Amino acid sequence: MRQLLLMTLALTLVLPINAALADSPVKGGNLTVCKPAEPPGLDPTANTAAAIDRVVYANIYEGLVKVNREGQFVPGLATQWEVSPDGKVYTFRLRPGVKFHNGEPFNAQVAKWNLERAMGEGTVNPHPEYFRGIAQMETPDENTLTLTLQDVDALFIAHMAEGDAVMLPRQGYEDAKSSPIGTGPFKFVKWVRGDSVEMVRFDGYWNPELPYLDKVTFKFIGDASAQIAALKAGDIDVIGYIAAPESAREMSADNRFKVYAGTTTGEVIMSTNNKAQPFDNKLVRQAMAYAIDRQTVIDLGMFGYGTPIGSHWSPSTPYYVDLTGKFPYNPQKAKELLAQAGYPNGFEATIKLPAIYSYSRRAGEVIADMFREVGIKLNIEIVEWGQWIDRIFKKKEYQLTMIGHVEAWDIGIYANPDYYFQYDSQEFRDAYANALKAPNEAEKAKWFGRCQEIIAEDAVNGFLFSAPNLPVMKAGVMNWWENYPTIALDCTEVWWQK
Repeated sequence: MRQLLLMTLALTLVLPINAALADSPVKGGNLTVCKPAEPPGLDPTANTAAAIDRVVYANIYEGLVKVNREGQFVPGLATQWEVSPDGKVYTFRLRPGVKFHNGEPFNAQVAKWNLERAMGEGTVNPHPEYFRGIAQMETPDENTLTLTLQDVDALFIAHMAEGDAVMLPRQGYEDAKSSPIGTGPFKFVKWVRGDSVEMVRFDGYWNPELPYLDKVTFKFIGDASAQIAALKAGDIDVIGYIAAPESAREMSADNRFKVYAGTTTGEVIMSTNNKAQPFDNKLVRQAMAYAIDRQTVIDLGMFGYGTPIGSHWSPSTPYYVDLTGKFPYNPQKAKELLAQAGYPNGFEATIKLPAIYSYSRRAGEVIADMFREVGIKLNIEIVEWGQWIDRIFKKKEYQLTMIGHVEAWDIGIYANPDYYFQYDSQEFRDAYANALKAPNEAEKAKWFGRCQEIIAEDAVNGFLFSAPNLPVMKAGVMNWWENYPTIALDCTEVWWQK
């Protein structure tokens, strides 16, 4: 559920990170980072929860490829990679001398073992499809890994840069959910359930210049007001993404703190169970699309911050197609479609909103008011995060819900009929397959665009908005990421101004 997490809201004050870069980094000091959701485990290769990657990606675990703060794919445990002219053979040159936190060496054989484990039968990896296109793996020497794909995969490097593809050691990987061992700049110390995860500088890190900090603690505080209170009291140093935008106005006016308004790759949607009546009827889903005024949802639910979207694609991602005009706000058209679908007097349904995210509750309440105008009565049920994961995401026991999908390039989830939307479209699967096999940029744009059009036309979900990122921190915290182009709270290059 790496896709499923809060994409928070942005406010007015942006203090450029470039100003921080003008100063020279200083080593030392401890940092306490607050985030609202505690991860269900600490192994991103075993669970899709974005809360996991927010803690461990790039901090404890690394993959062959990394996403930097500009959203570029850059060397991680591989110093470089070459792709054959036919786009099927990837040769990764690995960093020599890299060690895991337990002292085990990282090399081509270990990388091969990790990928075999990720794609094998019975794998715990939530996205084995990312790796099952690999037809052959070769290790010519300790620092070279050659992967031959069955077919061209336009997103192969993107997937290799995600949490699903981080490298674990052969010794101790079984305990990764509770005692993670990686190659990253910080090594795991302890996890106090219900409270925090602590990590310290790894002195054996392959880049001796990093990290700058001695220790990083991730503190889990779900209540937005409690987060602000903890920051003001000095109990925490950073709120990774603030859940209450109204609070940011207050914080930005206080010179003890600074607020960044950055971009994300995520989409906030009204998730719809496409197999639950009456939402198995395309006309009903289209009627709901006409009944939603996206800009009003943003204005009332998000204090005006967010960009309307018409499909499951962020405007900040390449190949974006603006489909916001597909279903413009039109209550009368919504009523007509409901009548055609056999619901001239509307119907009653339940929308289950995760308690942990205030944006979800606010947006859900706004949409419930809009639906009431066209005859749809929404009963709002607030559910705890653990129940949301179990009942909605895993067991699909819901009609409607509200959540942010934060993973870049994640439109492929619509090709999986078993995903919690339960959307089953051969047309989409064919278009997505063509997108993955696209030989050039023009074909990628064509087919990824077609994917967006299909799910927009089918009104699979209520596509609402792409929301900016909003971290707030003490003024002395330097080099924090302004934008979040991947699912991570990367502390590798963060330092304290003395």
